[in-house]
Amino acid sequence: MSFAEIEKAIAEKGARARNGKLSMAEMQGGTFTISNGGVYGSLMSSPIINPPQSGILGMHKIQDRPVAINGQVVIRPMMYLALSYDHRVVDGKGAVTFLVRVKEALEDPRRLLMDL
Repeated sequence: MSFAEIEKAIAEKGARARNGKLSMAEMQGGTFTISNGGVYGSLMSSPIINPPQSGILGMHKIQDRPVAINGQVVIRPMMYLALSYDHRVVDGKGAVTFLVRVKEALEDPRRLLMDL
């Protein structure tokens, strides 16, 4: 799916969920969840896998924090990501590589558009 198609599908499902028109069948059978607790103010959590899914990515609130850059303490917007996954299905190296790619894509969204 293109970004536009994904965005349209998300909006469509969200509207149907808010109107109570999303079927149980549409909410079953997933393999991966993205949880955005940040919209509720969550700074950090450990997302729990909902079997039979293989993983869940928790995204948390973006908040200004002091960080060291080139030996200087500066304020930058920071967000914690948490990835929980089933080691019987997902190799740790692949999971960490995925998490690093998500981080890089969030830091520079152009990477997604150019498929880098």
